[in-house]
Amino acid sequence: MKAKTSGSRWPLRIGLVIVFLAALVWGVGFLMRPVALVAPAERGTAVNTVQGTVEVKAEFANELKSEVGGRVLASALDVGKRVFRGDVLVQLDTGDIDLEIERIKNEIAAAKRKVEVGSTLRADVLNMRDTVANYARQAEAGVYPQVELEKQRRLLQQLEQRMDLDEVNLKLSLQTLENSLRSKERERTKMTVIAPADGVVTAVLARVGDLIGGNTPIATVMATTRTVEAKLSEEKFATVKVGQKASVRFLTYGADQYNAVVSKILPSADSATQRYTVFLDVSLPEGRVLVPGLTGEVSIIISERKNAVLIPRRALIGDYVYVVNGSRLQRRKVEKGYEGLNQVEITKGLQTDELVVVEEQDRFRDGDSVRTQAVRTQQ
Repeated sequence: MKAKTSGSRWPLRIGLVIVFLAALVWGVGFLMRPVALVAPAERGTAVNTVQGTVEVKAEFANELKSEVGGRVLASALDVGKRVFRGDVLVQLDTGDIDLEIERIKNEIAAAKRKVEVGSTLRADVLNMRDTVANYARQAEAGVYPQVELEKQRRLLQQLEQRMDLDEVNLKLSLQTLENSLRSKERERTKMTVIAPADGVVTAVLARVGDLIGGNTPIATVMATTRTVEAKLSEEKFATVKVGQKASVRFLTYGADQYNAVVSKILPSADSATQRYTVFLDVSLPEGRVLVPGLTGEVSIIISERKNAVLIPRRALIGDYVYVVNGSRLQRRKVEKGYEGLNQVEITKGLQTDELVVVEEQDRFRDGDSVRTQAVRTQQ
């Protein structure tokens, strides 16, 4: 009886072994399938954009110079130092010009006194006037010739003209000295070099004790304010307007994107590259800074379309995508609509929630069996 029971169990055992082996073979085969990183086609807002490259620049970089020459007496310049508009950065030795100013002031005081006193001919003019008046009275009495009286009057007129001219020259000399004083004082002011704007010292070319000439560079100051310049091709430049929203990505900060707005547009293209320049106001989170030299890419939003089918831009291979159909891949042609920085609208060839391969598409062929792994998509 026991032998019969034992014999009847053999088919069951063999069946279990076969099922186990089949499951093992399937499991090994499944695990050997390549992993495809996929993302679903989703409904969202498609954006029509203009693409371009961006670069962060300092608003300006001033080459600091002294308009006059002299020896550097004191300097507050140091590479990396933050300076503010109006700060005294360099003081030149003003000793010689101070002496010159003092001399001119003394000459001005003397010239003012001369103007107050008047011409040295004033006494001669007064005496001559008395003499002519006396001759006039004699001529009226008939005891002095009229011709001689006219002659004396002409001599008086000449003397008065010489006196007036002398006094004009005294006033002119005073004005010349006053102008010279103002010029020297202005020159002295220029010997104190101040910061023209807020910035950071990036180079120091003159130190205390150095003798510099007029208009000699002594330092470079870079602005703390930044500009973000976007370079666009001619193709869609005409559609860009001030106030349009944009999305910016900097290479240094990886895949992170930042909101921006078009603030200015230059109307002409760069003669060398034939690309147009627009300026952006970029909003960065706390802790992120715009450093001159940062580069990246921008997507300026021209128009939008609601309820569109969207897939990651990196899923496209020309006009094709790999779609997961069960466990196999299907290479499918699609038609594109609006293209954004990270997403593209599909107007034909793809349905919502279908999975598309988003990375390493060159590893796959149409009909390949794959395992799938979902990845996070960027909006």
